[in-house]
Amino acid sequence: MRRVHPAVVAALAVVLAALPGCAATGAAGRAPSTAGTSASGDAVPTDGSDPQTVEASPDARLTVTDVRLSAEEGADRVVLELGGTGTPGWDVRYVDAVTAPGSGEPVRVGGDAVLLVALTGTAYPFDTGVDEFAPTGKLTAAGTRSVTEVHFLATYEGTTTAAVGTRAELPFRVQLLQDPVRVVVEVVHAP
Repeated sequence: MRRVHPAVVAALAVVLAALPGCAATGAAGRAPSTAGTSASGDAVPTDGSDPQTVEASPDARLTVTDVRLSAEEGADRVVLELGGTGTPGWDVRYVDAVTAPGSGEPVRVGGDAVLLVALTGTAYPFDTGVDEFAPTGKLTAAGTRSVTEVHFLATYEGTTTAAVGTRAELPFRVQLLQDPVRVVVEVVHAP
């Protein structure tokens, strides 16, 4: 298991607190965790670059409608917007290689590391009545410092995957936002 240097974890906490929407106070005046949020609203602990997993709600039937990449102060942000019913789950982790869902064909992703985003509780458009995001190739954005590119791969057997190329195995966090439903992956800029 890779250990993340304490200075990197501390820098991540400072950077994420400075991001818009990340420093707001939560219930009972507590500042929200720098972790993700589960379907029940509970904080999901993160240890820098360790995998983060949350279960989808039992009624989840969602389709990814949009994928966006942006450079923010302190981190690069990948947003997967969803339509349908329920709350998605996820399994986000660094992997050595990526294969296309269904075919098993290798997928080449630029960068020195790859963060695989697997959303659960997803379904095909004909099951949800929601049009799925139709990529025109890899997604890039000007000014990103950590994320090199994003590949939206596919929905297959209840899981939708995307591969995020990064410059290194940098700390990240995953959070759920509402109205509309979005799973947000933020990869901190290297110190």
